[in-house]
Amino acid sequence: MPAHRTRPAGAAALTAACTAALLGLTALTGCSDEDSPSGVASRAASAAESARDQATAAASSLASRAAEAFASATAEAGRKLDGIKGGTEVKNDVEAGAPKTDGDRTTAEVTATNTDDTTRSFSVQVDFTDQDGKWLDTVVVTVPDVPAGKSGTATARSNRRLSGEVKARVARAVRY
Repeated sequence: MPAHRTRPAGAAALTAACTAALLGLTALTGCSDEDSPSGVASRAASAAESARDQATAAASSLASRAAEAFASATAEAGRKLDGIKGGTEVKNDVEAGAPKTDGDRTTAEVTATNTDDTTRSFSVQVDFTDQDGKWLDTVVVTVPDVPAGKSGTATARSNRRLSGEVKARVARAVRY
């Protein structure tokens, strides 16, 4: 799957912090005769420390927002699946195929095998992750009206553009 190169959300904040530090250093090097080398070095060290602190805060904020987004998305998916009356958890009867790019979204074909003796539908939570297993997106897809003993398919489509090497996995599946 072709990789999309986009700047992570926190990269802008990190870039801004580094730029501010460099501008500060540039201003410090244009010193007058009254500035001593130790004064310039002290102010440069202070500017570098400030830039580091801003970058650390931006990274921490980004990590916090990612954790909140994961919790929110999985909670919403859980509510959808928990709201199915008379459903049976059947994660082992469902597979997610290799992700592909479709326009600006990532898709994965979901295959549900109906091991029941009557036609059933499936609601499936698919998690998209990066190659390290870090969460990128969560979607719920329905595989409707799968005949007894047969398989049916549906396409899970990400909610937004995903970059890098993306993997899809079935987090949860309910047959009803």
